[in-house]
Amino acid sequence: MTLMTGRSGVGLSSLLLLAYTPEGVQGRTFTVVNACPFTIWPAMYTDLAAGTAVPDFPTGWEAPPWTSVTIAVPDNWKAGRIWGRRDCDFTITTGPTCLDGWCIGGLLCDPTTGTGVPPATVAEWTLQGDGNRDFYDVSLVDGYNLPMAITNTANCPVADCAVDLGPNCPAPIQGPFDSTGYPVGCKSACFANLDGNPNNSPNCCSGSFGTAAACPPSGVQYYDYFKGNCPNAYAYAFDESSGSALWTCDSGLNADYTLTFCPPGQPAANAASASNSSGSAVTSAPAGVSPAAGGSLSSTSAIGDVVPTSPTKSAPASASGSTGGATGTSNGDVPRQRGSAWWIGAVVAAAAMWL
Repeated sequence: MTLMTGRSGVGLSSLLLLAYTPEGVQGRTFTVVNACPFTIWPAMYTDLAAGTAVPDFPTGWEAPPWTSVTIAVPDNWKAGRIWGRRDCDFTITTGPTCLDGWCIGGLLCDPTTGTGVPPATVAEWTLQGDGNRDFYDVSLVDGYNLPMAITNTANCPVADCAVDLGPNCPAPIQGPFDSTGYPVGCKSACFANLDGNPNNSPNCCSGSFGTAAACPPSGVQYYDYFKGNCPNAYAYAFDESSGSALWTCDSGLNADYTLTFCPPGQPAANAASASNSSGSAVTSAPAGVSPAAGGSLSSTSAIGDVVPTSPTKSAPASASGSTGGATGTSNGDVPRQRGSAWWIGAVVAAAAMWL
């Protein structure tokens, strides 16, 4: 794993910000852990078209190695996403501010347009969604830049991509590369624009390919590379049919969630996820998405003794009596990377200016 460095252009004020904890904030506790041996810059975005509740927390922050922050997240946070950025320099005023995952706004991603530029591994949540369930996933729809895992306190399934997909990424989609030439990312076939038309593409599930029936995984280039290495993650926009892309947890359990970058390894806890008493995977994604309100930053602390690995979506019509797990039909509120199709054309155009 290559040690990445960066310049944030921020100082004591940011450190003080990380120590600030608003009073009276209620909701779930999300912990974001950087178990990588290098600094990353996590970012957070809420799709305001899906809801108005947002965590009271900066939309971007610096995370030194082996540190964590806790965030008070609203119980009804909808269409929320968190991802990591690598090798950032926020003194840059034009063009990309990070090697990958950069966003409009610099350190603090713009709350309306700062979704993050691919390639980026993305963690997504919708709390209290269809059927009173939390929906969550790790998405590779926008490509890969860091390994990550979502765990929780309710014994619901782990969503993860704990493998470094960069070094063995197929050449047509490999990159970007750091200053030593090491591949720190793996682009989606959509973002790599392999078929030349992101607005009408089987790789992007856009245009005439904009339904699950018209966009099977067999038509998405390099689907098997992403899904084969990260079976518990979204490998393309309609990956719910795999039964291991979109995960649920009974909202009544009030699960707290931990997102770990460079997780030290996850047990094979999802093999029996369909019968898990507290969580499961869905096989089709609900139609709607909506964000939530009220989170807070509580602290940054060293976590210690973490040995990082090498960086080396339609919801079920019924929960069938389970409190979470894998199920399937379409209607409800879930986090969706399928939304990538609506902005991918603009992203490809913007990225072409800088990459």
